[in-house]
Amino acid sequence: MHIIRQKIILLLTALIVVAGCNQVGTSNNNIRASQTTNEIAAANLDLGIEYMKQGAYENALKNLEKAKQADPAYAPTYNVLGLLYQRLGDTKKAEDNFKRALGLNSSDSSTLNNYGSFLCQQDRLEEAEKTFLKAADNPLYEYPEIAITNAGLCLYNNQREKEAENYFRQALKLNPSMPQALIKMCEISFNTPNYLSARAYLQRYQQVARHTARSLWLGIQIEQELGDKDAVSSYILLLKNTYPDSKEAALLQQSRIR
Repeated sequence: MHIIRQKIILLLTALIVVAGCNQVGTSNNNIRASQTTNEIAAANLDLGIEYMKQGAYENALKNLEKAKQADPAYAPTYNVLGLLYQRLGDTKKAEDNFKRALGLNSSDSSTLNNYGSFLCQQDRLEEAEKTFLKAADNPLYEYPEIAITNAGLCLYNNQREKEAENYFRQALKLNPSMPQALIKMCEISFNTPNYLSARAYLQRYQQVARHTARSLWLGIQIEQELGDKDAVSSYILLLKNTYPDSKEAALLQQSRIR
């Protein structure tokens, strides 16, 4: 299931609280110690993320554990640990870490998005939907359209197309260039069928995103229905040249479209 995951923003500045004048003599040392601890946690978290990107999960886990040891109250560490354990198939540890992250920062939209994705993969659709919407409702969240699109994708992939469509439309009101919402509205319009609307959504999609095998196959089918042979040929050429081994290229080969 392809659920969008928001880029994790690492907060590298320590939050320092000076308790009172009687601590003035030691406050500078305390501040430096706190900053150092937080920087160590952030640095190890960065390394853990890089190892995850490379698929080196054992090294990722080692660095994330170091980050946790350096600062047990650093919420982003638990968010990424949740993602790592999710990839490793350990659903209990994944959920425990997402909940720990939210226990430290209940309104963090990055964690809410990731936890929503986890819940959706576990077929806990109502919980997932509520979690995505909570992420979107955060007034400090710059990109609520991401969480709203995620809610739509979760429902769409579980045959709740009408509800999903409502979320995709909401996301596009916030950001008319949201590629995942555009391509899903293209699919929905094609299936309705409303081929002119499907064409319009696909044209908007290709202005903001690179074609995939799926989008090219949609283009072929849409233009076939609308009778534009030149457009069909153009999409076919792109599909064959760009994604020759894709399942969509195989579907084209099996079809009567030429």
